[in-house]
Amino acid sequence: MEELIQEPDVDRFQILDQDGNIVDEDREPDLSDEELLELYEYMVLGKVTDKKFFKLQRQGRFGTFAPCRGQEAAQVGSAYALEDRDWMFPAFRETAVWPVRDLPLEGLIQYWQGDEKGMQIPEDNNDFMIAVPVGSQTLHAAGSAWASKLNGEDAATLVYFGDGATSEGDFHEAMNFAGAFDLPCIFLCQNNQYAISVPRDRQTGASSLAQKAVAYGFPGLQVDGNDILAMYVATKHALERARNGDGPTMVEAYTYRLGDHTTSDDADRYRDEEEVEEWKEKDPITRFEAYLKEKDILDDETITEIEEEMKDRINEAVKAAEERDDPELADMFQYHYEEMPPRLQNQLEHLKEMEEDN
Repeated sequence: MEELIQEPDVDRFQILDQDGNIVDEDREPDLSDEELLELYEYMVLGKVTDKKFFKLQRQGRFGTFAPCRGQEAAQVGSAYALEDRDWMFPAFRETAVWPVRDLPLEGLIQYWQGDEKGMQIPEDNNDFMIAVPVGSQTLHAAGSAWASKLNGEDAATLVYFGDGATSEGDFHEAMNFAGAFDLPCIFLCQNNQYAISVPRDRQTGASSLAQKAVAYGFPGLQVDGNDILAMYVATKHALERARNGDGPTMVEAYTYRLGDHTTSDDADRYRDEEEVEEWKEKDPITRFEAYLKEKDILDDETITEIEEEMKDRINEAVKAAEERDDPELADMFQYHYEEMPPRLQNQLEHLKEMEEDN
């Protein structure tokens, strides 16, 4: 009987090694110098935005937020593969995805400052707002992909989530639904090795998270999440499969969050410094810099110029966000339903009466 038992095997897809060298020229994407430089700029913007948000939180100008440092390649590479017609569903850590999808950074800032109006997505963007409940957005994405299929739209849906979400029922229900109905949906797991303080090996006995897709009847691919070229190529391939009617794909971005889970967390309590230092050597931005320097697309002077430009960009966004009017208490009723139900309408009227009495 033992010879009949098969363990799914998933290899890790990679194009750039830790030092920025090409490991397989056949896999290298056909991107122009301008596009490669744009990828780098988005990554740097993600890094400097993360640092700025951390400072704002510590200054009391921000609420709790989830840093993305270390995951820039996983986010930028995958988002860059999307087309305008595609749908994108974020979780709560996708800071670097925001500018790639041409979403306003000032809106993201507003949201983390506690103003729901920051999540008013522009009408011409096929993007959804931040989802803090772990894994719930996978169900929304599956529904969106089903709608696209029913309407005959030539569009795919990409949903982001972390490794912790793979332990939630919502994730498995969404995967099963997508597999059963052959939906144009890409499930992109940013496996940053920890669900808050719980390491990946305490969540599952599987050798990879990507292989979970096999149980639901579609492919799963593990990618070096710190390799932006591999993330771009893998996601682009999955999107093309989806648009061509070949169904869903799960992409596991094998990466690492260099910071805390959120600004309310202290990762030093459950992670060894030696482990963190080991992953710093695999930094996605440093790796891509080496690749671009080898291709004579980037030099030290340009690196400094880009970093300063991105700092100016995020500082301008912060200024614009903080110049907007503060949210009103009544705003909490405004963004739940297209038409407010009587129950909430009554509560809103009660709030207005209380404010008038005071």
